[in-house]
Amino acid sequence: MTSQIFSADFRAPPGLANEHLQTLLPRLLPRRPLARQTEIVDLPDGDFVELAWAEPAPASPAAPLFVLFHGLEGSFDSPYARDLLHTASSLGWRAVLMHFRGCGQAPNRLPRAYHSGDTADAYWVIGQLRRRYPEALMVAAGVSLGANMLVKLVAEQGGDGLPLAGAIAINAPLDLAACADTLNRGAARLYQRYLLHSLKRKIAERQRQMTLPLKITPRQVAALNSFWAYDNEVTAPLHGFRSASDYYRRASAGPLLGEIELPTLILHAKDDPFMPADLFARLPAPSPEVRLELSRHGGHVGYIERHRGRWRSWLARRVDAQLREWQPASANRSHQPVS
Repeated sequence: MTSQIFSADFRAPPGLANEHLQTLLPRLLPRRPLARQTEIVDLPDGDFVELAWAEPAPASPAAPLFVLFHGLEGSFDSPYARDLLHTASSLGWRAVLMHFRGCGQAPNRLPRAYHSGDTADAYWVIGQLRRRYPEALMVAAGVSLGANMLVKLVAEQGGDGLPLAGAIAINAPLDLAACADTLNRGAARLYQRYLLHSLKRKIAERQRQMTLPLKITPRQVAALNSFWAYDNEVTAPLHGFRSASDYYRRASAGPLLGEIELPTLILHAKDDPFMPADLFARLPAPSPEVRLELSRHGGHVGYIERHRGRWRSWLARRVDAQLREWQPASANRSHQPVS
């Protein structure tokens, strides 16, 4: 890959270019049916994560492996997760989603949660998958929070530190402080309110179950009305940061873009309502291993296009093309393009 900025070939259908429409449309479309097998993977610190494997899985242990990391409060049931796992599976890949701690079907064990810079679990799981499937080509993808985490992990580990052929980062909040500011203004506050409701409900339940290293009560948690406030009072103390500012500074992957040594595709919409419009102008130039594709429209992980009279995910189509580019030539010949 060469370090250049490209215009993505996504084109929003007439009347559907609005960033909020694009952000919400995937939730309004029929959810793609996809069977899964859940696996509990114990972590070195005594906690666990849930892996959701797309079914049916390929028979060969050498089949290429697609590992997906979801966004804030996402899961296997998120529309983008179903689409991307189905896309990889249809190409003959073994497809799996790693739920961040507490995002699967059961609460995690330890008095902590997950955050945008939490790379240790993903690093450990990728290592376990390499030992399980030593002959398989492996690609990882992350969406939103999971994309920032993945970019940070890739930059930290260097070209030889991960057994990955490539990485795909989708709508990554690479400057967490700027994104928190954006989500606290105008119509974007509706997304902030929705996500905070889920986070606060979950942490209130944990406070009832165990003692957490927090100085505020469940009632005070319920009153938090911005990501700045929540991350300052909950995320930071739970995970060893001094404050929200310290967390945002240390967890943001954007400052590391120039250090990436692994082939990495970054997909981003200029009108993403979760992010400042000048996000990439705030960041250093990406390394030569990064291909950055920007679309004029698409919203936050939306990218709904029209094909033969039907709506479909451009994101799934673009990831399909990238996996075909990276996957073994023998597998490429045996599968048809995504529809």
